[in-house]
Amino acid sequence: MIGSDGERYLDFGAGIAVNSLGHAHPHLVSALTEQAQKIWHTSNLFQMPGGEKLARRLADATFADKVFFTNSGAEALECAIKMARKYQSANGHPERFRIITFEGAFHGRTLATIAAGGQAKYLEGFGPKVDGFDQIAFGDHEVLDRAITPETAAILVEPIQGEGGIRTLPHACLKGMRELCDAKGLLLIFDEVQTGVGRTGKLFAHEWAGVTPDIMAVAKGIGGGFPMGACLATDEAAKGMTAGVHGTTFGGNPLAMAVGNAVLDIVLEESFLEHVAKAGLLLRQRLAELKDRFPDIIEEIRGEGLMLGLRTRMTPGEFVGALRAQKLVAIPAGDNVTRLLPPLIISDEELLEGVRRIEAACVALSRKPMTAGH
Repeated sequence: MIGSDGERYLDFGAGIAVNSLGHAHPHLVSALTEQAQKIWHTSNLFQMPGGEKLARRLADATFADKVFFTNSGAEALECAIKMARKYQSANGHPERFRIITFEGAFHGRTLATIAAGGQAKYLEGFGPKVDGFDQIAFGDHEVLDRAITPETAAILVEPIQGEGGIRTLPHACLKGMRELCDAKGLLLIFDEVQTGVGRTGKLFAHEWAGVTPDIMAVAKGIGGGFPMGACLATDEAAKGMTAGVHGTTFGGNPLAMAVGNAVLDIVLEESFLEHVAKAGLLLRQRLAELKDRFPDIIEEIRGEGLMLGLRTRMTPGEFVGALRAQKLVAIPAGDNVTRLLPPLIISDEELLEGVRRIEAACVALSRKPMTAGH
């Protein structure tokens, strides 16, 4: 990245896990410019071959049978929420509309998704909270079981919380959620907006646990920087979403579909995800060495693949500022965590240069009085 002042930065933020293939990747540029010379928009009243192709590829690579394209992660979550409610209504249970979510979650900025996330800082000033969401403690299976009522329709969870501080839900918890949903007629919804499309070293993070959802929201990395999202679902979960029940003007437009297909061309290449997993392991190992050397700065390393977080003994703002002084871009999160989300195509050399800059930031911080973060 090059700033307006000409300074060069190493990007370990990727636009908050959006620029999955870096900036101006030649294959994405080619796909977008080629499509831009043809047709930009027709509306989904007509068949769009690019969208049908991308939907089929996503379905073939996942649990899903159906795909609905959106322009953002929040829209994908809105679709997922509506689908869960509609599923229960179509099965004769319109009273089942409530969705269990988790403290520290982030699902978007619409009125429904800020209610789903439940964080006061995003709800303040927007009037009454949208009804239908019950937040519980993160990772407590007994509390989850007790929270299910005759009005519960679904469980919505991020396999790894991004905004919440790179908090990974244990695989046993995801498996327990699947079992609860199956036993009690609920739908399991995964928010993989930040964790998906190779970010953790699997195509989707839930694959690490061997658990599949009924509905999944995707965005960010699938567009490689172009605004797009998708709501994926099984035929059973989507059976209430008949033609006309839900819609979008721009979702699935030819430009977005061209870029989405180009992203999958690369992410689905043989050995690509293996590269991400190896790069993530190398980064974690080097960060562990820094943690040992700077225990007064780095308290904990979290995450999977190239979705890692450093919990520091200072505010994320202070740590991110120190990194930026070393010309490294990173992303603050909750729970005193700084997110490291480099492009998935990062080389070992670039990765190690990033670690060198993190080390330099730690050295600089250790030489000045610390701001308490706890």
